[in-house]
Amino acid sequence: MDLSIIIVNWNVKDLLRDCLASLLKAVTASLNYEIIVVDSASHDGSVNMVRAEFPQARLIASHENLGYAKGNNVGAVAAQGRYLLLLNPDTVVKPGALLELVTYLEARPSVGAVGPQLLWPDGSLQSSRRHFPSLGSLFWESTLLGQWFPHHPYAEYYRMATTPPDVPQRVDWLVGAAILIRREAWQQVGFLDQTFFMYFEETDWCHRCTRAGWEIHYLPTAQITHYEGKSSQQVVAARAIRFQRSKIRYTAKYFGQFWASGLRLFLWLTFAFQLLEESGKWLIGHRRSLRYERMVAYRELLRQL
Repeated sequence: MDLSIIIVNWNVKDLLRDCLASLLKAVTASLNYEIIVVDSASHDGSVNMVRAEFPQARLIASHENLGYAKGNNVGAVAAQGRYLLLLNPDTVVKPGALLELVTYLEARPSVGAVGPQLLWPDGSLQSSRRHFPSLGSLFWESTLLGQWFPHHPYAEYYRMATTPPDVPQRVDWLVGAAILIRREAWQQVGFLDQTFFMYFEETDWCHRCTRAGWEIHYLPTAQITHYEGKSSQQVVAARAIRFQRSKIRYTAKYFGQFWASGLRLFLWLTFAFQLLEESGKWLIGHRRSLRYERMVAYRELLRQL
């Protein structure tokens, strides 16, 4: 088996259908492949849709929401391919992209994983290349500082904003919507860390991969459209909680508990400030339904962070 395509799905039936349909068009006859769909207890008919419309896909139907890391690990255990493609269900694969990725890895034995160029649905470029987080970027990314100073050097460096996106290149890590991994690298580095339910698990895996001596590359000639965050948008507050918790865990793992505690305090204070800001806007009657939703979300963040 050349290629095992692993898709972890949670309640995005229509997007999953489009993804699977694109795969059947995108995979060429020269690739011997399998598709493994790991469904995390969806209640939108995803399981029945896959069974009825894509019998060629192997379906693993879980009775619990496994999360990104555990779901992909379950799929990887079942996979037989020399290469493992971790693919989000909210993607559409362009023809030829998978063959390009596989061919790229076959020609470069030092590369443990490669990612395509991700595109927004309108065809514009979606940022997917990253340097490993520094302490500065951990305090900047998805916080008030990032909103106030989006072009700060911490943010620009982290997102590789000054590096041309149209040439193949070595990167530190790739956004997990689509990553092709060499089986030898997967076996050496190990599974995704399941203590990251969602977010930062691909960052952590790429960090361990480079420490083991492998390279991570980005290939812009292989393109995949990504409808970002469609699963997590169903639970906005939970998404924010999981993201920030994973960020704190990553900080503890690579920078120590002192900095992780400092980051937790910093985040708590910024969310407390945002709660006060939204409460003030609610009191003066500015878009009250929106402000109320945000107030509820910030309260939950403060309670669970």
